[in-house]
Amino acid sequence: MMGPRQAAQPALFYEFSLEDHVPQNHLLRSIDRFVGLSGIRSYLAALI
Repeated sequence: MMGPRQAAQPALFYEFSLEDHVPQNHLLRSIDRFVGLSGIRSYLAALI
């Protein structure tokens, strides 16, 4: 049964951006330049 959302309930969905959480000098940003993930990115874009 669905009722009003209680204040203590966490959100089921939330917005999260890796760009906001991965520091600019992190090793993953260097690796990203050499690894081709465009196929995965385009696949995942439909889910955002």
